[in-house]
Amino acid sequence: MSEQSKRAEPITQIEAGGDGPVRLSLSTGMDADGAYGDTALHLTDASLVRTEAGSISLELAYSDLTSARLMARTGNSILEVETNEGPVLVARVTNEARQESARFLKALKSAIDGRLHIVAAEEDRTNCPTCGRPIPAGTDVCPICVRRSGVLRRLAAVTRPYVGLVVAIVVLFLVRTGLQLAVPWITGQLVDNVLLQDGAVGRELLPWVAAIFAAMISTEGIRAFRGFLTVKMGSGIARSLRLTVYSKLQALSLGFLSRYKTGDLLNRVNRDTQQLERFLRFAAVEGAAHVVLMVAVAVIIFVSNWRLGLLLLIPIPAVFAFFAALRSQLRWMYRKQGTLWDRTNSLLQDILSGMRVVKAFGREEREIGRFRGSSDALRDVMIRNEKVWNTLIPLVSLVIGAGTFVVYFFGGRLILQGELALGELVQFGLYAGMLYGPLAWVSGIPRAYNEAVVSAARIYNVIDREPEVRESAGAQSVTIDGAVEFDDVSFGYHSHEPVLEGVTMRVAPGEMIGLVGHSGAGKSTIINLVLRLYDPDEGVIKIDGVDLREIRLESLRSQIGVVLQESFLFSGSIAENIAYAKPDASPHEIIQAAKVAQAHDFITAFPDGYDTRVGERGQRLSGGERQRVAIARAVLHDPRILILDEATSAVDSETEEKIQEAISKLIANRTTIAIAHRLSTLRKANRLVVLKEGRVAEVGTHGELMDEGGIYAGLVRAQREMAGATGT
Repeated sequence: MSEQSKRAEPITQIEAGGDGPVRLSLSTGMDADGAYGDTALHLTDASLVRTEAGSISLELAYSDLTSARLMARTGNSILEVETNEGPVLVARVTNEARQESARFLKALKSAIDGRLHIVAAEEDRTNCPTCGRPIPAGTDVCPICVRRSGVLRRLAAVTRPYVGLVVAIVVLFLVRTGLQLAVPWITGQLVDNVLLQDGAVGRELLPWVAAIFAAMISTEGIRAFRGFLTVKMGSGIARSLRLTVYSKLQALSLGFLSRYKTGDLLNRVNRDTQQLERFLRFAAVEGAAHVVLMVAVAVIIFVSNWRLGLLLLIPIPAVFAFFAALRSQLRWMYRKQGTLWDRTNSLLQDILSGMRVVKAFGREEREIGRFRGSSDALRDVMIRNEKVWNTLIPLVSLVIGAGTFVVYFFGGRLILQGELALGELVQFGLYAGMLYGPLAWVSGIPRAYNEAVVSAARIYNVIDREPEVRESAGAQSVTIDGAVEFDDVSFGYHSHEPVLEGVTMRVAPGEMIGLVGHSGAGKSTIINLVLRLYDPDEGVIKIDGVDLREIRLESLRSQIGVVLQESFLFSGSIAENIAYAKPDASPHEIIQAAKVAQAHDFITAFPDGYDTRVGERGQRLSGGERQRVAIARAVLHDPRILILDEATSAVDSETEEKIQEAISKLIANRTTIAIAHRLSTLRKANRLVVLKEGRVAEVGTHGELMDEGGIYAGLVRAQREMAGATGT
């Protein structure tokens, strides 16, 4: 019986009003007063039941409940339900149970709505049919099996566009191999038919030496040309891999990207793809060629003298058995090395991005110490890995060399006994070098393979992942009028930490609303949902009456303009950053947008004007200048819906007045959703929506909300008092 079917069975029977079996239980770890104890919540077919120490202490029928919510508190969370007689605190939930409590809450809400529905737990994800391990969310590929058995097949698929180059490389190698195989035979003939023949003269020596020289020259020429083709193939593969991973990162949802550090993602695009390219270029292509050479040499040796051939082959099984036994150890070694590479790279990215803060607080030595610690850990692992590897290779070479010694010993005895010619032994010695040389090279493949396997698993973790935000099969391009509707929307960046709960609001076309509330109330989250950077956990968001999931993402976002709280500028010129919203914009359009954003005057004050380079992340501009360039970018975009997230947070009062004048022109005939820390900047808003703990607490105009004397009025008074205290 599967785990899922087990959970579907009744856990226990609660004799309370004949509600029937328990469908879902949650061990909260706390009672309603916050005391730790044996407290649990249960969902039956008709009611919510709380038990303490096995005894029922509370029972509420779903028909008496109107809503339920989970509120985060310090050290725990509160599960509260709304009844016909008012709110009821059902239980407190420990932090350890918060994730499972989110699942319980969803089931409870569905029961209140009239139909109990229990979503699968995290561990109910599909298991891999090969190894039985859970497949990570967002992908249908098992990383364990990919690393062990699928990597070569998948990497081979990457080389398909370069099959012509691969064939050419193989053909050249076969020709080169034929020439290489001819040299020992020619040398053997030279020894037996010229050097050891009585009466031989110098002119008989010249053709044989010339043949050896020509074969060697041709071999090296082919090797050089084949190397050029191999580099061309490898560079193309690296480009394809980088582009595939980067394109996938662009397609993935913000929720996935936010779970990884920038340095880690950079390694996926650069270092990991380079590792795979190196493996395909050197290990796979060269390895296959060396295997062909080894087989050819082995056939020649056995045809010539099978007894010496057996002696030559003695070390080979031992070498392969040796590396097969160490395969898992090598994989673990290089996986750990890759992890520390990520950690060091991410730390470096983090420190360099925050260098201004580091210097402002005089923490240079501290950051040097952090980076030194991470670098030391990486160094230690690399030294340990290289020590292991450089110990293994001499051992392998010693085993391989023993085969040559054995051949010369027994071959020498055969010569003394008159059963073997000296030229044949010389020929065998050269063939032995041709056999053991590739064997020593091939013995290094496990290392390259294990490094490639680790990189491949990390790359396929990105490539195989499906975006969390996806268009429906019938998604269409639409022309937006501007009506925005939230219908009972709930959302959390983590399932056990809801940020919005039951948000319902309407924005008419051309209307400007202001979102107001304390930090963490959910204002920016609403903007993220309108942009469909995330999908709501519950409820529906519509534009012009159409579910966002039915609108193509490109169509949606091309008609929404955004000025974010942190105005990000790309490294380039001011003109390029403004034109990012419209790449084909004319210089006149760029200048007009800058004038509307009150940015033209400070731009023309620079010696290079609109060609001024802004530096990485726009660091050469002040905060206010960056903000106005971002506003100009939004103006040029000419959106139907405009989003302003603290658009004037980084400017002084004088500049704010100019920007407010620009915004008043910009919002004309456009639906505008604005967030502002300074409530005075929302005076143009038709309505204000006040959020508290993820819920809509108040809605109205400035005057209406001030008359109510509620949350908004308190915020206004607090800001006025602050302004009076600071004299601003």
